[in-house]
Amino acid sequence: MYLVKSPWLLKKLYPQLVWNHSRKQPVIYLTFDDGPIPIVTPFVLKTLKQFAAKATFFCIGDNVQKHPEIFKQVQADGHSIGNHTFNHLKGWKTEDQAYIENFIKADEQHPTLLFRPPYGRIKRSQIKQLQALRPGLKIIMWDVLSGDFDMSLKPEHCLKGVLKHTGNGAIIVFHDSLKAFNRLEYVLPRALEAWQKAGFTFEKLTV
Repeated sequence: MYLVKSPWLLKKLYPQLVWNHSRKQPVIYLTFDDGPIPIVTPFVLKTLKQFAAKATFFCIGDNVQKHPEIFKQVQADGHSIGNHTFNHLKGWKTEDQAYIENFIKADEQHPTLLFRPPYGRIKRSQIKQLQALRPGLKIIMWDVLSGDFDMSLKPEHCLKGVLKHTGNGAIIVFHDSLKAFNRLEYVLPRALEAWQKAGFTFEKLTV
């Protein structure tokens, strides 16, 4: 079970995390988790370029190490990079020291002050330690969860949910992963077209 729209109560309980940006301007912040990998990440980059869209890629360190040329292309296209740990660790089930060390291992490849915890699962103790380790670190959550990772979700329903819940300042999660590709390939170009027609622009996250 997962919620497409992050509930206000959760945002209130974790105000030290970033859930969305200003609601005043028609700007959308697209984010892509779990890459970079062949086929899927290049598709995302090509689609973003067609709509003059910038985005943020929360990269798994192990994938950066395996696919350095694709990672370089993400950077060359002007997108921002975030840390997504080296091995996609779930914070709730990982000892703090191991979690921090995995963050550092990924960070050594490309230092960044943007971090998204895999699965959105992170302990308060881990938040505190990471922010002490890297002053200025922004831990990015999301406003809208596309559900593209859900293999039981029809692409049409995935698109409908994303369009319904997205508004000004929304941070949206997609995944440049093989698991998500069936839905992502359908949803991303159609959503970008719809948002563009509605007057939205697409910006990357910054610190």
